Amino acid sequence: MKIAPIYREARKRGLNCKLVHTGQHYDAQMSDTFFEDLDIPVPDFMLNAGAGSHAVQTARIMVRFEKVCLTEKPQLLMTVGDVNSTLACSIVAKKLGIQVAHVEAGLRSGDMTMPEEINRIVTDSISDYFFVTEESGMENLLREGKSRDSIYFVGNVMIDNLLHQVKQLEALPPALLQTPIHALKRAERKYAFLTLHRPSNVDRKTAFEEIAEALNIIADKRKVFFPMHPRTKKAAKAFHIEFSKNIVLLPPLSFKESLYLWKDAEVVLTDSGGLQEETTALRVPCVTIRENTERPITVEVGTNVLAGTKRLAIIDAYYESIKKAASASVPRYWDGKASRRIWDVLMRAFPSDC
Repeated sequence: MKIAPIYREARKRGLNCKLVHTGQHYDAQMSDTFFEDLDIPVPDFMLNAGAGSHAVQTARIMVRFEKVCLTEKPQLLMTVGDVNSTLACSIVAKKLGIQVAHVEAGLRSGDMTMPEEINRIVTDSISDYFFVTEESGMENLLREGKSRDSIYFVGNVMIDNLLHQVKQLEALPPALLQTPIHALKRAERKYAFLTLHRPSNVDRKTAFEEIAEALNIIADKRKVFFPMHPRTKKAAKAFHIEFSKNIVLLPPLSFKESLYLWKDAEVVLTDSGGLQEETTALRVPCVTIRENTERPITVEVGTNVLAGTKRLAIIDAYYESIKKAASASVPRYWDGKASRRIWDVLMRAFPSDC
């Protein structure tokens, strides 16, 4: 989702870049429509890394990506976000003398128990270009000793993709909206949308039970649509977690299906990083079921309320988020043009090659 608008902008400019899919995230149920949904071609390289422990997955990606780099000899690697692929590919590129550009650089939660926080810090420690989504990212990088000349406040490519997808949804003919998801939405004038998948929330029975109790109470007031992550489904079964009949359990959804539901929700409840940003961009109330966030701008000016993971706090945050949305605003440069700004920077850096 983050690479898609960057790639689309590159092709508009006639730039020579190739797409690598590490295969870290793979869902057979969604794979056929994934690239079509994002309006990008099937990647030039599929590494098929698959699942595994952090060490196994990272090592597998590094070995396979190194072969791509040795064959293709790129001048620049652009990597996004904070997953294992981000870390693995950055290390490989840097050791081969390839410059690294990190999109979403500088985000920090301060929580070193989060694997993503480690990935962010290590990737930023070796990157050459830092493309930042919010002011806190710039402050963090400067505090860590990065050169101001290497930091670029460009906005958020997630929002580029989001606004692109919203336009596509609005352009769909009514006949294509006659789906089970459309029927669900049409039957409920007001509803909540839920995602939950973080290990800290679902892999521990006591934590999962506390969160589920809060969600069931909220569901007494409002129908909740819940596309369940495979990890969450497995944990719910193992811990005998029971959900209210007003929580509609759904299979994993495509990006478009998910967006179609949550963009008109009364509130989104989530432990995702991306949804904190996307809900702020569309001014949809958001409750983040986590103790911290690496995206503070969504709380400071946006629609996001950081709830923690305790039952009463989540319920309080639900009501607070609905009130907060009325006075929330959209952060600077979250305007759908971040990818343009990124390529403007890189074309100045590599004038003879662009």
